[in-house]
Amino acid sequence: MLAHGNGGRRMRELIESVFARHLANPSLDVDRDAAPLDIAPGMVPFITTDAFTVQPLEFPGGDIGSLAVNGTVNDLAVAGALPRYLTLAAIIEEGFPLARLERIVRSAARAAEAAGVRVVAGDTKVVPRGQGGGLYLITTGVGLRAQGPAPGMTGIAAGDLVLASGTLGDHGIAVLLARQEFDIGGSICSDCAPVTAYTSAIVPIPGLRFMRDPTRGGLASVAHEIAAATGLGVRLREQDVPVRDAVRSCCTMLGYDPYYLASEGRVIAVASPEAAPRILAAWRALPGGGQACAIGRIDGEAGPVILDTAVGGERFVEELEDDPLPRIC
Repeated sequence: MLAHGNGGRRMRELIESVFARHLANPSLDVDRDAAPLDIAPGMVPFITTDAFTVQPLEFPGGDIGSLAVNGTVNDLAVAGALPRYLTLAAIIEEGFPLARLERIVRSAARAAEAAGVRVVAGDTKVVPRGQGGGLYLITTGVGLRAQGPAPGMTGIAAGDLVLASGTLGDHGIAVLLARQEFDIGGSICSDCAPVTAYTSAIVPIPGLRFMRDPTRGGLASVAHEIAAATGLGVRLREQDVPVRDAVRSCCTMLGYDPYYLASEGRVIAVASPEAAPRILAAWRALPGGGQACAIGRIDGEAGPVILDTAVGGERFVEELEDDPLPRIC
C-alpha cells in the first residue's frame, strides 16, 4: 500500500519485517539515517552505484535481488577492490505482493552473504499503482583496495591478450526466454553470481592490465571501450569465444548476436602474453572456471573491433547504438 512508504507505522513494519529481518547485520541500524564504515589504514575506498529495472523480476538463475547485489559487487571487483558494504534502496509499486517482495529480499540477502558483503543502509519508497515496474532496486557499493596502481586501460599495449572467465551471454538469453514472448523453451540459466573469487585470484599477477564485467552491451561493448580508450584495435576469434550451444541456437532463431548479450557473472580481462597463461590457470582452478580461455588480442594499429570468423573471414563488430534486447538489468 502507499501507506508502506509514508514514514509511519506501516513503513516501519515493512522495514523491520522484510528488509531488516533478512538483511540484518551489526552494521545495519534501522534507527539511524547513516552508517559508519570501517576503512582500514593503507586501504583505498572504491565506490560504485547502480539501478536495476529487469523484467521479469524473477528468472532462471536469479532475480532482481541477487542481480542488484552481484551487479554492484562485480563492478567493485573488476576495479581491483574487495567489496565490503552495500546500500539498498527499493522503489515499490503500490499493490506489489508482500510475499514476493520478501522472497526477493531474501534472495538479495543470500547473494550478499555469498559475496561477503554487508548491507549497511537503505531506503524504501512506494509509488502509486501504474507508476512503476513492480519493483526497482538501487544499490551503492563500497570496496577496499590496497594502495597502489589499480587495473586500468592505460597499461594496455599492442600484443596483449583478451581473456574471458567463462561462457558469455547466458544472462541475456535467460532473461529473454523468461519473458515468454517467444514460443521457445529451454533450460538456460543466468550466470548471475559474484566474480570476486576470479578477480582476487588474478589481481596479484604481474602483467594484468584491465578487467571488466560484460553486462549491458556484452563483449562487443567492452571491446569498443578498450579500442576507444587506447586507440588500439581489438581482434576477437569466433572459434575461441565461449558461447553455450543453447545460447547460440537461440540467437540464430531470434536474430540476436551473442557478442552483445549481457553476462552477470563473468570477467573480461586484458593481460600481457606472459601473464595470460597464469591468469587462465588461476581461473580454471576455481569452481565454474573450466571454460576460461583467451579470445582475442590487442592490435598495434588503431582500428575497429574485428571478429575472425570460424570460416576464415573477417567481420566488423559494430558499436552498439540501439538497444538490442529489452532491458535485462
